[in-house]
Amino acid sequence: MGRFTLPRDIYHGKGCLEELKNLKGKKAMLVVGGGSMKRQGFLDRAVNYLKEAGMEVEVFEGVEPDPSVETVMKGAEAMTKFQPDWIVSMGGGSPIDAAKAMWAFYEYPDTTFEDLCIPFNFPELRTKAKFAAIPSTSGTATEVTAFSVITNYQTGVKYPLADFNITPDVAIVDPDLVSGLPAKQVAYTGMDALTHAIEAYVSTLNCPFTDPLALQAIEMVLDYLPASYNGNMDAREQMHYAQCLAGMAFSNALLGIVHSMAHKTGAAFSTGHIPHGCANAIYLPYVIRYNAKDAVAASRYAEIARRMGLTGTSEKALINSLCEKIQEFNRKLNIPLTLQEFGIQEDEFKEKVGKIAELAVGDACTGSNPRAIDPAAMEKLFTCTYYGTEVDF
Repeated sequence: MGRFTLPRDIYHGKGCLEELKNLKGKKAMLVVGGGSMKRQGFLDRAVNYLKEAGMEVEVFEGVEPDPSVETVMKGAEAMTKFQPDWIVSMGGGSPIDAAKAMWAFYEYPDTTFEDLCIPFNFPELRTKAKFAAIPSTSGTATEVTAFSVITNYQTGVKYPLADFNITPDVAIVDPDLVSGLPAKQVAYTGMDALTHAIEAYVSTLNCPFTDPLALQAIEMVLDYLPASYNGNMDAREQMHYAQCLAGMAFSNALLGIVHSMAHKTGAAFSTGHIPHGCANAIYLPYVIRYNAKDAVAASRYAEIARRMGLTGTSEKALINSLCEKIQEFNRKLNIPLTLQEFGIQEDEFKEKVGKIAELAVGDACTGSNPRAIDPAAMEKLFTCTYYGTEVDF
């Protein structure tokens, strides 16, 4: 039996932030990140709309990128004191992810991260509060997903939380909030969205409910990402919707080893953090070539290529066209094509790749990848992405 879960309401269109004033409740805790929403005036607008709804409002600010266990526990403590019946989070993936975890600890103070890390093991939420999410980037789609990632910086462990309970009740997808995104962030988050859609379409858990969402998102990214990157606001609006469609697909179909690889290399090298969307963009064409050795995956990649209007006289030719198209996008968006080009030092790569490969195979996203992989094959695949060599295994 399959399951398909989305927020009960998804509001979209310019100015739909105003829907906050139609929420029904007494108290709202508004969770935000590092200050961009405040600087651009959206935080004040959100607070005022919630007050128009007749609610008392408290703001929890300062959720950091890759939110920490400490931040989550502070937020849960603030919620316990304030007792909101709405949790509203606005910003990039980090504040929304953090607020999802705060929600669980607010409702169940005695639970532990270890309990919540067991996939689809959350206690029943909504005993105290409902949840509304408002994204300010066009990539993670956490406003419509059943996922959250929290980091324990003391132990270096990332807690991937997965449960349909943490799918928000309301998503407000207002393109006004992404009008000021820097071009680099547009590029990285856009390629993250493309990866979500492609991985969802070929995942072992794809289904007739997720396929149309994934294909539509892929077409929209192809149509709108370059123009959005170059500052076209109509295209940026469409990208905000495309990433949301991709999120609906992967929240239900799950992902694959592009994400496994990105998760385990983001903070692995001394030369600096590899932004998540950038890592996905580098790895995606190599993973497609690896997975395409599986016949079922090959036919689905070929279908993606056809939907993108690419040409080829065979499945193999179509898949080649798809990989070339992705790398053409990377060039247009000033994204490196290899880890070496990104700036990872060769000696450090060679020293660490074995352990990174082992960790990537153990990542939660590996289980739904269409072709099985072991640490030795994963190490070879990473090596191809470092040097830009052919995937022939």
